[in-house]
Amino acid sequence: MSDCLFCKIIDGVIPSTRVFEDDLIYVFKDINPKADVHLLVIPKIHIARLDEAKAEHAELLAHMMLSLPKLALEQGLDTGFRSIINTGPGGGQEVDHLHIHILGGKSLPSFK
Repeated sequence: MSDCLFCKIIDGVIPSTRVFEDDLIYVFKDINPKADVHLLVIPKIHIARLDEAKAEHAELLAHMMLSLPKLALEQGLDTGFRSIINTGPGGGQEVDHLHIHILGGKSLPSFK
């Protein structure tokens, strides 16, 4: 999608602080972090939101989820982390490209 912010980041049109990349996903630091560690894990193919994912995306979704603990540990989050998927405007999604937030560290905000 030529007008998608995250697609432009994947393509290198918009700069980012890359943390990890493989054939399926791109991981970078959030430019407006909500915690000491705040990464975004995005698929390299454009899927607008989680509720638009299809059975054919199962391997990709599994790869994304199974990558989270390794990515968190590499960021020093050895006591745990939070993962969040916002879906649609009612769920707080701001960019129409599926993404998983990894958050952690001492400044992790509470849900209380």
